[in-house]
Amino acid sequence: MTTTTAQPLMLPADWRDFLALTKPRVMTLVVFTGLCGMLAAPVGIDPVLGFTAILCIALGAGAAGALNQWYEADIDAVMKRTARRPLPAGRMDRQSALHFGVGLAVFSVILMGLAVNLLAAAILTVSILFYVLVYTVWLKRRTPQNIVIGGAAGAFPPLIGWAAATGDVATLPVLLFTLVFLWTPPHFWALALFMKSDYAAAGVPMLPVVAGERTTRVQIGLYTIPMAAVAIAPWALGLTGAIYGGVAVATTLVFAALALQVSLRTTGTGDAMKPEKRLFAWSILYLFILFGALVVDRWVG
Repeated sequence: MTTTTAQPLMLPADWRDFLALTKPRVMTLVVFTGLCGMLAAPVGIDPVLGFTAILCIALGAGAAGALNQWYEADIDAVMKRTARRPLPAGRMDRQSALHFGVGLAVFSVILMGLAVNLLAAAILTVSILFYVLVYTVWLKRRTPQNIVIGGAAGAFPPLIGWAAATGDVATLPVLLFTLVFLWTPPHFWALALFMKSDYAAAGVPMLPVVAGERTTRVQIGLYTIPMAAVAIAPWALGLTGAIYGGVAVATTLVFAALALQVSLRTTGTGDAMKPEKRLFAWSILYLFILFGALVVDRWVG
């Protein structure tokens, strides 16, 4: 008598599954910071070319998200937060996700290069490869510093937007890149604190898993200090006006207060992690407000 192993039922993927591969919620912030980098540039850009550049940033971010999910399908399957994604839920096969991600990446870079300029296309290429190869493939499963180094991947959009408008790179977009780079560790470590069990189950060496909560809380506080300095630097250096300066100081003080609360806390069994969740939520809103103020300052100030 022979036995056969039951295979999981593969449900047909539809457009919503392909959209989910692009991580649309993450893409929103990526596109917004790229748009703000473009609008903050000292020169205007043709609306059609501007739309094309933002479309390419969105497609590039979506490609990186799809390739990330293709590579991490095994991790996603054991984490509650990601178990319903198309691949671990069995709604799509990995080959389709791979082809979709590679196709989006190639198309976004070629379109950016042909329609906008080669510098913007080059930075877009680096951002995709950094997220997929450096962060996803190399760092994430190997080191608790994964999000520190890998955070650069999400910091490229303001540079891309600026380069799309001007054809070059200047001090202000470099500061914006640095801001997002330094913002990423406290943002993700706040998430990792209340999702620690998920990361532990998946074998991902996030800082709370391998170094403990105390170290993670201290690192959140420490990274907030240079982040705050860089957030205010564009105003302090005279690169922006008072509108951005006032918003940067006020919102950064709120961020710092929340980060300080998290860094000084100790938790016990059954802790709801409300301060950590507040910091995580505010960190996302913080970038939206700060980059929005940059554009308002540029056009009104």
